[in-house]
Amino acid sequence: MAVFVVTSAFAATASLSIATGGTAGTYYPIGGAIAAAASKHPDIRATSETGNAAVANTNLVAKGDIEIAFSQADVTAWAYNGELMFEKPLANLRTIAALYPETLHVVLAGGSTIKSPLGLVGKRVGVGAPGSGTEGDARAIFDTVGITYDDMQTQYLDFSGIASRFRDNQIDGGFVVAGVPAAALVDLATTKNITLMNFDKSMLDAIIAKYPFFQPNVIPKGTYRGVDVDISTPAVMALLITNAEMSEEVIYNFTKSMFENIDDVQKSHAMARNITLKTAVNGLTAPLHPGAEKYYKEKGILK
Repeated sequence: MAVFVVTSAFAATASLSIATGGTAGTYYPIGGAIAAAASKHPDIRATSETGNAAVANTNLVAKGDIEIAFSQADVTAWAYNGELMFEKPLANLRTIAALYPETLHVVLAGGSTIKSPLGLVGKRVGVGAPGSGTEGDARAIFDTVGITYDDMQTQYLDFSGIASRFRDNQIDGGFVVAGVPAAALVDLATTKNITLMNFDKSMLDAIIAKYPFFQPNVIPKGTYRGVDVDISTPAVMALLITNAEMSEEVIYNFTKSMFENIDDVQKSHAMARNITLKTAVNGLTAPLHPGAEKYYKEKGILK
């Protein structure tokens, strides 16, 4: 948990590490900016670290091996309730803030006749890395429409693996959950004609009704080369999470300084522009930490 370095008889500086993701992803630059913003508080010294994204980060926080981490609303829900890749509930998880939507991309070859998840039956489908949040989302989508992995030829692939298999015509569809634009798909679209699955309103409504951590989102046309229409698709919120045992004062100071310097954070990445105090408690799937809750009540976000 947090290491405290005494700086005077009356004050202490909390040293906090933030687990993010790989250096090519969205978590890493935004995490660095959040660490810098929080460290403008005189009693906070925050640093960001590379991580293995949501599932690994959630386990680190629950074990007390790191103070703060990026996660996804879906993964946090499964962890808190002990579902899917989590064998038992991680009841000590707490949230600090909702950050920005991480959007489901179901990538298809340009000209594909696949129009819905049901169209993936019998196809070769990349469903995400084993035990990842993306893979869990693929299961949730298929469960909503009444199909399973047994109905298709699934391949457990991370984002780069999906892009590579698409280039070689070895898969027909792939799941990527990431902030828009997803770098792997931007790169893929430069060498391969792709399109994205568009979810109609009835499908989105059914998914959200069964799995409320999803929310409707739109990938604007032109985000990826060759995708010339707006794409309706589900998204989940990226979250900052911590451990229930973290000091209320420390998390209060962290949250306060992050949002008081949010302009700096928003400059770090296109998705960071979505991080606002107004939306900080949207889509949470584990209880707020008391320190964050105190700050939001002060600012009128919570009553």
